[in-house]
Amino acid sequence: MHRNLLRAAAIAVGALLLPPVLPAHAIVGGAPDGGEHPFVGQLLFHVPDAQDPRFEDPGAWYSCTGTLVDRDTVVTAGHCTYAIGVEGEPPADPLLGGTDVWFTVAEDPQLALPPSSSFAPDRNEERYETWSALLDASDEWAEARTTFTHPEYVDAQFLLHDLGVVELSEPIDLPEYGALPTPDYLDRYDGAAKNGALFESVGYGLEDSGPKSALGGDTRRKADRRLVSFRGAYGYRDIAVMFSHAGRGTTGGTCFGDSGGPTFDITTEAIAEQNVIVAVTSFGLNYNCNASGSYRIDQPDDLAFLTDPEGSY
Repeated sequence: MHRNLLRAAAIAVGALLLPPVLPAHAIVGGAPDGGEHPFVGQLLFHVPDAQDPRFEDPGAWYSCTGTLVDRDTVVTAGHCTYAIGVEGEPPADPLLGGTDVWFTVAEDPQLALPPSSSFAPDRNEERYETWSALLDASDEWAEARTTFTHPEYVDAQFLLHDLGVVELSEPIDLPEYGALPTPDYLDRYDGAAKNGALFESVGYGLEDSGPKSALGGDTRRKADRRLVSFRGAYGYRDIAVMFSHAGRGTTGGTCFGDSGGPTFDITTEAIAEQNVIVAVTSFGLNYNCNASGSYRIDQPDDLAFLTDPEGSY
């Protein structure tokens, strides 16, 4: 789920989804990443039409997780790229063109942003101007050139096509990047084969959450997980997949702020070295971060979009 920056609040889904499904998730349990996934980073973004309850006028900031698949392309969740602003204003099309998103691969990013409380309740525009200027001036954060959301994405039914791409305005050179899967990659683990499979989720989200509590966040963490089911919320097969949160040799799960973060196939050492992303963290089933789902990215329409985001519209 994405996270309201510095508030750790979940965003309620639209009327067409039955509660309590919530848009995407951070790592619960698990361990510090320790430099294992330097191509996984944190996204901070501004949605000018969203409402922050602390302010009288609209405009809200959120955080998600994403994966560099080349020098300037970040793969994340669709609800992390939808309706992102352009210089503080709503985009002409909520599915694409947003620029008010910044990305860093620092394992422990340094925000150095004045608290929202110093701007509330009637200086929301000044908050945007101050925060965006500080992020623009930072050597640690790269601004987006543009964003793309899956062309069939509908915010009220976000888990059906929960996939997005951020194209950065400047490249980030690394020795390796995340890799896209081959078509129908996860099908090899259908049935009994899933019992021998092992996966690893990575994200910057909370380490614990409840209706009135939150712990951690804003550092890169990882957790080993098992594939539980190919059916996500409400039985949707081959769209959302469910991974374990604890037990059977696993180390944790995902939570708010992990939205868009990758789940890698690490079944064998040779497979783990390929950095294959099989899914992105998409949704949670409650506020306690003990049950969640991920959007699989190996379907033909998803790979067509990821290969040529601009040409998908």
